[in-house]
Amino acid sequence: MAANNTISVIIPVYNGERFLAEALQSVLDQTLPPDEIIVVDDGSTDNSATIARSFGSPVRVLTQANLGPAAARNLGVAHTTGDLLAFLDADDLWLPNKLARQLHVLQDDPTCEAVLGGMENFISPELDEYQHQMLARSANQGGTHHVGTLLIRRAAFQRIGPFDERWRHGEFIEWWARAMQFHLSYVALPDLVLRRRLHAHNLTRREQDGRREYLGMLRELIAQRRTLAKQAEEPSG
Repeated sequence: MAANNTISVIIPVYNGERFLAEALQSVLDQTLPPDEIIVVDDGSTDNSATIARSFGSPVRVLTQANLGPAAARNLGVAHTTGDLLAFLDADDLWLPNKLARQLHVLQDDPTCEAVLGGMENFISPELDEYQHQMLARSANQGGTHHVGTLLIRRAAFQRIGPFDERWRHGEFIEWWARAMQFHLSYVALPDLVLRRRLHAHNLTRREQDGRREYLGMLRELIAQRRTLAKQAEEPSG
């Protein structure tokens, strides 16, 4: 790969042995393979780390206590060497041309700092009929603003700062709000690059644990915006 275009992929995992191999394979099957893949085992009690190590190079495995995905991503970033950073959750899948399509955008426009892409949800095939029906409505929702669709220049990520480790759910929402405050220059492609897996565990976690954090994060973001608006209104000395 050309200089200044090396790509590092960070995959946090917590008890993700059921899906991790598929996620890793979707990265290795890229038409433009990354230069390194760092799996951060976030205190798993299953065989996640063993599965990741079984892939060999270019996969490296780091371990930490269970501190949450934000801390796991930050640890991964700290150990990467690539000029470009990409993230994937251990239960999701990339489409094969994800990295190639996004790198093309960055190469064509040196002022562009990051590229997002399209996302679709899919219901994990091991679920029974009742669980499938329960998740069917969510499966129709897509979008582009998801950490798994992102490819970003390292310098831009460092300018915005790491993920806020206080949040175990929705940390990318807070990070993206900061990115907008720092006027991140980005392109959101219509191309589908990520398939986000819906399964019983992530839905339960999101409903039971995430709601309180989302509300707290929302209040904090609103307060920050009000502070910035007041500062903008104040006459300069």
